Amino acid sequence: MQTATLEQAKELGLLPEEFEKIKEILGRTPNFNELSVYSVMWSEHCSYKNSITLLKTLPRDGSKLLTKAGEENAGLVDIGDGLACCFKIESHNHPSAIEPYQGAATGVGGINRDVFSMGARPIAQLNSLRFGNIHTERTQWLLKGVVKGIGDYGNAFGIPTVGGEVYFDDCYETNILVNAMSVGLVKVGKTISASADGPGNPVYIFGSATGKDGIHGAAFASKDIGEDAANDLPSVQVGDPFWEKLILEATMELIETGAVVGLQDMGAAGITCSTSEMSAKSGTGMDVWLDKVPLRQNDMKPWEILLSESQERMLVVVKKGQEAAAETVFKKWEITYAQIGIVTDTGRVRYYMNDILEGDIPAESLVLGGGAPVYQREWETPAYFQLIEQFNANQIEIPENLREVALFLSAEPNIASKRWIYRQYDSMVGTVMQSTNRPSDAAVVKIKGTEKSLALTVDCNSRYIYADPDKGTQIAVSEAARNIVCTGGEPTAITNCLNFGNPYNKEVYYQFKHAIDGMGKACRKFDTPVTGGNVSFYNQSSDGTAVYPTPTIGMVGVIERPEYITTLDFKAPGHHIVLLGHQHNDMGSSQYLAKYHQVNYAPCPFFSLEHEFALQQAVKQMIRSTSVQSCHDLSEGGLFISLFESAKAGNLGFKIHSNPVVRKDAWLFGEAQSRVILTVAGEAELALIESIAEMHGVPFSVIGRTIPERLVVDEEDWGDVRNFAAVYDDSIERLLEKR
Repeated sequence: MQTATLEQAKELGLLPEEFEKIKEILGRTPNFNELSVYSVMWSEHCSYKNSITLLKTLPRDGSKLLTKAGEENAGLVDIGDGLACCFKIESHNHPSAIEPYQGAATGVGGINRDVFSMGARPIAQLNSLRFGNIHTERTQWLLKGVVKGIGDYGNAFGIPTVGGEVYFDDCYETNILVNAMSVGLVKVGKTISASADGPGNPVYIFGSATGKDGIHGAAFASKDIGEDAANDLPSVQVGDPFWEKLILEATMELIETGAVVGLQDMGAAGITCSTSEMSAKSGTGMDVWLDKVPLRQNDMKPWEILLSESQERMLVVVKKGQEAAAETVFKKWEITYAQIGIVTDTGRVRYYMNDILEGDIPAESLVLGGGAPVYQREWETPAYFQLIEQFNANQIEIPENLREVALFLSAEPNIASKRWIYRQYDSMVGTVMQSTNRPSDAAVVKIKGTEKSLALTVDCNSRYIYADPDKGTQIAVSEAARNIVCTGGEPTAITNCLNFGNPYNKEVYYQFKHAIDGMGKACRKFDTPVTGGNVSFYNQSSDGTAVYPTPTIGMVGVIERPEYITTLDFKAPGHHIVLLGHQHNDMGSSQYLAKYHQVNYAPCPFFSLEHEFALQQAVKQMIRSTSVQSCHDLSEGGLFISLFESAKAGNLGFKIHSNPVVRKDAWLFGEAQSRVILTVAGEAELALIESIAEMHGVPFSVIGRTIPERLVVDEEDWGDVRNFAAVYDDSIERLLEKR
């Protein structure tokens, strides 16, 4: 094959200096197949070349971690009783922005394969979604496609979707974000590594046949979306959840045979990625025969086979002599399979087509931490910070009718019920049922055969991070931990999906750098190490418009006993309503300020990591005292929305009095952090809760009582909870039905 050119390298997204480095590594000019391999493996999506230096500053060690970040396909933590929880979150943003149904569906499929390729059976899924203005035709088309793609794939695959979040902001109009999280269980010591040990061991591909869909998908995810993005439609993969189910069961059975040396799914960069990463991990190599790969399209070129991202495919290294055991499993599940290679001791991946050597590359040179380039980009303070500094809360007039504000916020798409979305997801399918049907701040999934449950959440308020990347990301981690604590759990570890604009933009890189700093501070404080995740740069339009910095936090916690499970719904009339946490005259970056007053440049809400830690320690002790009837944190919409959500869930009302020291709109709708609403039944329980709060130095105030159905604020009757519920429940559905 002829040697590749610098022009071809540029077309494939490689820099001139990277082309020169490839020539230096090989000792010659690469051919086009080899250049194509480097182009995807050195893309941002696969190599993390602009982020790895900062990612290494995050805490990646912990007493419960069974693997360090980046060592395997997903994170793994010990949850006791001989079990480990395997989990990861990843993005599928660019494909979903072009073809929402398949883009979202294949994102779900890919993240589940990351989990079961380690030998863990997926038991739950979550997602974090960001869209543009919900009133535009494009956003509604994208929303409907993404939700249907997630629902159809997850429901057919048979794994429940138990939680998530959805936001709408203009910055996501072109670049939507689709982040999918999968959680699985496996016995400690029964996991499989993505390794290729043992020269002479056979290498098999199994699952779906390989086609031309998804070629250069990793490179597609590593560039801005322009007006001609539709031309990249072939880069979007096509998924089949029924194939995925067969592959899951075959994989579980294959592992039980004892024949497996190493296993990895084929995600970004397909055969190229799995063969090179598994070889580099073990310090071995592979000879791969591309003509043996089962194809569903004729006349595919070597580089097309190598770069295809056809879905539902796995690569497995089998112990030599146990080929028959593996093939028996493949035949039983009627899965396409073939031996396509052999492990070598060369340290190189060599690709053959009809006995012709089409590529010969040192495996180590392709992977993260090996020969892939590493950059430290420059950053500078964003210019829009000057607009934030000019914000003056005193210039915001307090509306005369705060009840109307409350109704307005109840209908705001970032606050209103997402039931139109989650009704399309099956939350109860599969063998592991949720522990409770009552709503809670985190999703709760029962671990069969034990008293324990998992508490699962995804969290990120990107408006806060836009205002202050360091503090805003501390809040994202803290809110995730707070949601788990309010549900009765102990936060264990996180996975992250870091969605940002173009890293070559100095202001974007400032956001990224300081977000990583904030994440590290909060994770160390809560002892929730980072198990891995995904960096998604280039969520930016060709005109330079970037999304808000959105480092989504996926967190796993453990609820030790069933009696600790705490829900957010009010339980009975007459219970005391307790507000925990410091009260501040603060409305910074709140939905009230942004959506009602149309103020988009304001400081991050008040936040103190020390206050947050003290609050969570107190809430954990309160819940374990079994004195707490309900628990709900304050987030979007502030105190009123949290109270209303608890009242609605319990079909009750509330009667509260405001704090005269704080302006009333800030008290009701501000989003100052580290605050929680509790209800307790009697005077003895109230005294106990107050003593625990005092012990931890957490401010404690009784602000009212639960009552039947009515919402009463400072003796003013705001009406029946059902009137607000009708607005809250139907807002999004009504908007979508207009078209």
